[in-house]
Amino acid sequence: MEIITFLIAFPFLAALILVFMRRHSTLRSIFVFFSCALIVAAVLYFSVTGFIGNKTLTFLPETHNLDLVMMAAEGILMLVIVGYAVRYHRYFVALLSIVQTGLMLWLDFSGEHETAEAPHIFSDKLTIMMCLMIGVVGTLICVYAVGYMKEYHEHHKEYKDRSAFFFAMLFVFLGAMFGLVFSNNLTWMYFFWEITSLCSFLLIRYTLTDESNNNAFRALWMNLLGGLGFAAAILYCVLKLGVVDLHGFAALGTGTEIALVPLALLAFAGLTKSAQMPFSNWLLGAMVAPTPTSALLHSATMVKAGVYLLIRLAPMFHGNLVGTMVTTIGGFTFLVTSMLAISQSDGKKVLAYSTISNLGLITACAGVGMHEAVWAGVLLMLFHAISKSLMFLSVGAVENSIGSRNIEDMHGLIVKLPGLAFVMITGIAGMFLAPFGMLISKWAALKAFVDSNSMLLVVFLVFGSATTLFYWTKWLGKLLAVIHNSARLHSIVGTSQWISLLVQSAIMIALCILFPVISTFMVEPFLSEMFHETLPAIISAGNMNIMLMMLFAIVILPIAVRFLTFGKKQKIVMSYMGGANIGDDRHFTDSLGEDKEIYLANWYMEDYFGEKKLLTPSILLSAGVILVMMAIVIGGGF
Repeated sequence: MEIITFLIAFPFLAALILVFMRRHSTLRSIFVFFSCALIVAAVLYFSVTGFIGNKTLTFLPETHNLDLVMMAAEGILMLVIVGYAVRYHRYFVALLSIVQTGLMLWLDFSGEHETAEAPHIFSDKLTIMMCLMIGVVGTLICVYAVGYMKEYHEHHKEYKDRSAFFFAMLFVFLGAMFGLVFSNNLTWMYFFWEITSLCSFLLIRYTLTDESNNNAFRALWMNLLGGLGFAAAILYCVLKLGVVDLHGFAALGTGTEIALVPLALLAFAGLTKSAQMPFSNWLLGAMVAPTPTSALLHSATMVKAGVYLLIRLAPMFHGNLVGTMVTTIGGFTFLVTSMLAISQSDGKKVLAYSTISNLGLITACAGVGMHEAVWAGVLLMLFHAISKSLMFLSVGAVENSIGSRNIEDMHGLIVKLPGLAFVMITGIAGMFLAPFGMLISKWAALKAFVDSNSMLLVVFLVFGSATTLFYWTKWLGKLLAVIHNSARLHSIVGTSQWISLLVQSAIMIALCILFPVISTFMVEPFLSEMFHETLPAIISAGNMNIMLMMLFAIVILPIAVRFLTFGKKQKIVMSYMGGANIGDDRHFTDSLGEDKEIYLANWYMEDYFGEKKLLTPSILLSAGVILVMMAIVIGGGF
């Protein structure tokens, strides 16, 4: 219990200390490194001891004093949100915060409910995996941010340097996520859930521009809307079902019709937090924040809280209308946002749409409620956390180096900045190339969708995967396209950034090799406990052989190609450019005597997949689906 207390409390303490280090950048950097090292050490100790112990742990059946502290903190959170809302005339945001906090405080003070006593803290194999994701990926993002924020403010003199506040919010985010994944009591989970919503608001508006404020408030009201659903679900669970703990609620299974109402409300909260349509715009708007914010939101914290809740509730979704709502929204989001990513040239926007897309697939897996689908969802979540963090951080480093994050400006990056190109290629490979686990997980998801007799989900997965392949291949080709005599650029990436990028690249490759072990000893035992039965092996011997062949091919093919071309004399000629070649294979003189630069551009198909064509209709359609299905479920429950 002591190590769990440390993981939850220490990041908040570190954040408090960082607030007072505004003028001591060197000392602040040292403290960030030290704090990150402590968190990683604690997470590894907790994970190793939990893995060796091989059992579920529960703590704190009675926490009256802590509950009072959290009640007071909830009131403070509400006052902070209302203060910002009134200051910027966003009264709808204030109303949402007051209503949901009022519900929770009434529940705490009413004394009209009696629930079965249940532990407030819970730990199992999924908790261990989530802690590794938060503690390792999250702290590596903090390490990266040390060098990045210094370069960021050197390039952006127009923004006030609030780095101390920025780092404090990063650590608060980590502490809130640790608290969320360890919480079994729904009121505790709700408390940490709301802290993440406030943190995202404060980080997105870091630059204090009109755009960042607007985007931050959009993220806040959408997540507060989900928080209202969460609070209503807790109220219903306590008054109607007599339960207030997550595992006690999940144990009700699919046979209790009255449980469908809070299940739908919790699912709604999960959909908003994980930025599923029609709530995807809040995550797209987070791009205005410095890159470490985007990396943290997309990989290890905010959006993972939503899919984590959905995975915990997965067995309850099987065979009912709430599960249908979750799978439909998740699958639809996966397909549509994959298509939207094709039309984007801004690297961070491609990654944002890719995140929403992959979260949609994880959501659909949870909604199916079958063990194969949940297996795929958990593995997708792990691989996505590493890949997306690596991609966001490398795009941020490229932007600081070349002054742009446009994919078109990354042409020939393998020559210009080979180190950054390597880590970016590793991240892209982790997202869609075999034998990386994202592809294997999609394979398992496809089988689960077929077994569930959901042809609509199969269509979503097949066409969504095809569009995913398209935009990742475009980006990969841009990195590897080389023009003769391309000049290498000077890298300005700092040591702390390289440490973060290279460690995450190594973790990505290690996951590729070790994920069958993770599946056997972590994911499958978790599923057996969740579904209360011994499950067959997910990865068969035949699948293992295919994966080994893929891995062998990835290693051998480049060597074979180099061997076949070794010693052969090649004559390199200049490209024909339809004019007078100047001689460097990059410029020519056209028929009017003007100098032109050759440029190879990707195909973005905005007329087919652009935001003007797809985004608004997709948001309206998904909103209609949620409204109709929620109305049916809640109307039937009452």
